[in-house]
Amino acid sequence: MVSRSSSPKPDSTTWTIRQLADEYAVSLRTLRHYEDLGLLHPMRVGTAREYHQRDRIRLELILRGKRVGFSLDQIAVIVNMYDEPPGEAGQLNFLIDQCDVRRSALEAQRRDIDATIADLDGIEARCREDLAKLSRGRGPTTPG
Repeated sequence: MVSRSSSPKPDSTTWTIRQLADEYAVSLRTLRHYEDLGLLHPMRVGTAREYHQRDRIRLELILRGKRVGFSLDQIAVIVNMYDEPPGEAGQLNFLIDQCDVRRSALEAQRRDIDATIADLDGIEARCREDLAKLSRGRGPTTPG
């Protein structure tokens, strides 16, 4: 999630809020929210927003961060670190730490999911046994 920032050039390609929203399958409200949080910085041309390449890159980083489970606060720290001390090296070190934290949380979730699946397998097996006993004329076993 490293942000490559540069000031937009006057002759650089720009995008409207609608174009970015359509391209990245997000709502206009989402883009305005990211702007309110200081994650995106479109230029204003009258009442219209004009997005430059830097905003597109930042939007890609935001969406990638959300996809892997980072909070908007974490994403803001990561993308804004590029332009502030300690710069890119600090940003990369922070991102590595955040990846480790997120990975640990996901591994814990995986263990919980595996345990839940094992529980469901046991319940299902017990239900199948009880159904088989019922079909042979015996009653089900008592819960316990």
